[in-house]
Amino acid sequence: MGTADTGESMVVGDLASTGTRVADLLQTNGRRVIVGLGGGVAVGKSTAARTLADGLLENHGLETAIVSSDGFLLPNRDLLERGLLTRKGFPESYDEDAIRTFLVEARVESSVSVPVYDHLVYDIMFDRDIVTLADVVIFEGVNALRYRDLLDFGVYLDAAESDMRSWYLDRARTLRDRSRTEESSFFDGFADLDGPGFDAMAINVWESVNLLNLNECILPTRDHADVVIVKHSDHSISRVETAS
Repeated sequence: MGTADTGESMVVGDLASTGTRVADLLQTNGRRVIVGLGGGVAVGKSTAARTLADGLLENHGLETAIVSSDGFLLPNRDLLERGLLTRKGFPESYDEDAIRTFLVEARVESSVSVPVYDHLVYDIMFDRDIVTLADVVIFEGVNALRYRDLLDFGVYLDAAESDMRSWYLDRARTLRDRSRTEESSFFDGFADLDGPGFDAMAINVWESVNLLNLNECILPTRDHADVVIVKHSDHSISRVETAS
């Protein structure tokens, strides 16, 4: 049960050095830079991507497009047919051919059409977004760094597992609460589930799905990153590690 990033606090200055490296790479290569931003579920990838994009504009005058790998998940009906619904978020639950096609097109096209994922509905939508591409493209998601051969620069966002679990629980509660006032085909069943019952269900999902995915598939991609950004429990930056 992956959830969208909500409520994290991060400022442009936190990622200034990373933004400078991306800007320098664009100047050196003389072409659009494709950045992959990976990390575990609920670690704050979407917030970090937006913060990095803001810094690239404010400090370097660079326009950035952000695309989430969530849009490339297979529809729930396909996952169900393949027996993969409980493996949602693992590599096999994505349309990897579509991801690779997107990353190739993102390097040369002026705009691309990308699929849309709705976290509240918990499924792929029929609509597609047209994304205008300019100086930098940030491809963010749990599996982003699996495609290192198609990226120019890799960023891995890390935190203690206990913090990610806590953030995941907070966001699962937020989505449940939203389902009480917004249409949802997935969280409706949890709308009236409060307190310990809901928390126990969410923690079970974390331990049986998201933590397993983190250890088996996501953490190994940390080695593909040019920069590893480690967060404190309050979402501030603990340290930034650079590849040797």
